[in-house]
Amino acid sequence: MATRVLIVDDHPLTRDALASLLTQHEFDVVGEADDGEHAIDVARELQPDLILLDLSMPGIGGLAALPHLRAAAPDCEVVMLTASVGEENLLASIRAGAAGYLLKTEPPERIVEFLRGAADGDAALSGSIARRLLEKVRDGRDANGGVPDPIARALSAREVEVLLLLDDHLSTDQIAARLFISEHTVRSHVKSMLRKLGVSSRRQALETLAAARS
Repeated sequence: MATRVLIVDDHPLTRDALASLLTQHEFDVVGEADDGEHAIDVARELQPDLILLDLSMPGIGGLAALPHLRAAAPDCEVVMLTASVGEENLLASIRAGAAGYLLKTEPPERIVEFLRGAADGDAALSGSIARRLLEKVRDGRDANGGVPDPIARALSAREVEVLLLLDDHLSTDQIAARLFISEHTVRSHVKSMLRKLGVSSRRQALETLAAARS
């Protein structure tokens, strides 16, 4: 059965574009709302599977509405869709129970992939906002995933994600599945990461990470 989606955004053109995109990819857009207060009422009535929620709206914004939406539709996953890359909004959203945090700059096909993952219980996090971050924030641990600053500064955000997943003993195909990228792309990130760290193997990269942590 198609995932039932409620779209919440104060811009009609954005709602129309999202509804068209999701309908083309076999989501069932069951409702729309233009602010947080309206969204709470619609969510309570329709009980969607997934709410795509804009962060910044007049009146009750997405962040303020989030806990009320979770209460109104307790079986529903809520994914924030925003232009804000600020860490404060990200962490507040995750702590309030959001299943994901997507940037409006994401290509449409990536938004679809992320939402499919969220509907299946995975985390939907754009770019450098990886599932590892979500888990650590919820556990109350360091948001940087345990990567010391010198290494984090040397690598791109995606390369840091790959390094952390290697540290979790994930294989190339498992990393590709976790990050919604191809195995070829994973290998490209690994190659770039090794070059930046000045090492020649994944084992040496992990040894470098362990030494930096000590």
